[in-house]
Amino acid sequence: MKIFISGQPGCGKTTLVKELIKNYKGSVSGFITEEIRNNGRIGFKIKDIQTEKEGVLASINLKEGPKVGKYFVNVKDIEEIAIPSLERVASIYFIDEIGAMELKSKRFEEMLETALSSDKNIIATLHRNYVNIYKNYGEVIWLTRENWNEIFEKIKSRLNENQNKEFNNRNWYCR
Repeated sequence: MKIFISGQPGCGKTTLVKELIKNYKGSVSGFITEEIRNNGRIGFKIKDIQTEKEGVLASINLKEGPKVGKYFVNVKDIEEIAIPSLERVASIYFIDEIGAMELKSKRFEEMLETALSSDKNIIATLHRNYVNIYKNYGEVIWLTRENWNEIFEKIKSRLNENQNKEFNNRNWYCR
């Protein structure tokens, strides 16, 4: 299962992923990105879902690194947080997000390609400019504020089906 969630800024992609994680009973790994605010948005942090290790994804306060818009990207934190989160064993991987900032790391881009080409179950938010690049890896869902609840229920249901299928496919032995 590979599901990509895309949409306009502010439609609730990260919130959706956080709610799906809260409602999933199996093992999860991956990362979340969130805004850093101080009288307006000054950057983004990246956080490992399992370890809760945090770093700076990008910031106007950084003075070096590749630039995306007004932000300098912190490739080191992407590689120290995002990559290990995709290397762990888990039932499902959440990637928030696949976009210009994250893809400034060639190592992350290679890890992402490996993960998407594998049988790993992945739910990822996808910047709208990258839909055509990644749509062949799985289902793309366009999220809006109006369809948020419907999409949440649809994906939550798919996660539960997937978890039940995984549970039923295990070999159980009693002595």
